[in-house]
Amino acid sequence: MENLKDKLSILFDKYFEDFKKANEYIYNNPELGHQEFKACEALTNLLKKHNFETSDNYVGIPTAFIGKYKSGNGGAKVAILAEYDALPGIGHGCGHNIFGVTSVAAGILLKEIMGDVVGEVLVIGTPAEETCGAKVDMAKAGIFNDIDIAMAVHPTGEAHTRSGKSQAMEAIQFTFKGKTAHAAGSPHEGINALDGVLMLFNSINALRQQTLETARIHGIISNGGKAANIIPDLAVANFYVRAQTLSYLKELVERVKNCARGAALATGTTLEMQNYETSFANLVTNKKLSETYEKNLILQGVTKIVDKEGFGSTDMGDVSHCCPTIHPSFPLTTNHLTGHSIEFACATIQPEAYKGMKEAAIAMALTAMDIFTNPQLLQEIKEEFKNSSK
Repeated sequence: MENLKDKLSILFDKYFEDFKKANEYIYNNPELGHQEFKACEALTNLLKKHNFETSDNYVGIPTAFIGKYKSGNGGAKVAILAEYDALPGIGHGCGHNIFGVTSVAAGILLKEIMGDVVGEVLVIGTPAEETCGAKVDMAKAGIFNDIDIAMAVHPTGEAHTRSGKSQAMEAIQFTFKGKTAHAAGSPHEGINALDGVLMLFNSINALRQQTLETARIHGIISNGGKAANIIPDLAVANFYVRAQTLSYLKELVERVKNCARGAALATGTTLEMQNYETSFANLVTNKKLSETYEKNLILQGVTKIVDKEGFGSTDMGDVSHCCPTIHPSFPLTTNHLTGHSIEFACATIQPEAYKGMKEAAIAMALTAMDIFTNPQLLQEIKEEFKNSSK
């Protein structure tokens, strides 16, 4: 592995200008979820340049893609997942430009060192992580069921972080309907839909004491009426409900919905409930696979690898319920960064960012080689996946 590490470092430097150009292009052309046509083209062109067989419109998703490279017959299948969607208003404030390029770089480096080693490399482009999460639909379509391992490494600040946990999440919209009336002249003739929303918030606030400390319930009023002198006949609240397991999420969501039902009953309003974004499963990190990736960071001289909190949600969680999965992070800088910020976006194209990118890409390539060449390791990883609690 020491010789492979040195070879990968030379290869990364050889192709560095291609990687840098793609990263800056996607940064300068931010696209929201399911609109990432420029990013998709840039990444697939990079894979084609290095003799990957590519297809866009993957699983019927216009901005999804897959790049394939197969060596020999049989062997393990390793998937490296790429994200490349931006955020409204702040562009790549989550760093998905460098995320996508790092994944593609890892696939290219891996292909270059495989030689006669038998196995298949899949680089899968997964759009819209920030909203409806294409990985959820991909998981439902079964594309991860015959994959041996899946990896993706997200940018962050300060230091490399281990793959940890993320929350299962459900996004629910509550629509209360009532009846308009003059708020001063004849309020008794109206039914106040906003009262339903306000009572929902108060009921959820009362519920929090009886929830697990790791759970999260947070929401906004997206429609609270049109004018102060009109009893609103329509009010809407959007909530995220998060929990560490799918089973507890299901229980908690029902309790939140009961809060809404009670609010509607108390205020005489009618209630509609629906999911307004895709729900995500919790991330279940495969510890054996994570240890292998961490070993390959240390091989490169990385000395600081830290744990991270797992209170957010990602569609990578759905992948982890289908096959052994890791989702660690690499640093753009040694300074602290706040996610979903202009500062985070700017950090992705600074010279310092490419050090972490290189380390992550090489670690993924070395981890895949461990999988291809060590059947016992892969068996242990799969056994852990089989016995892990989802």
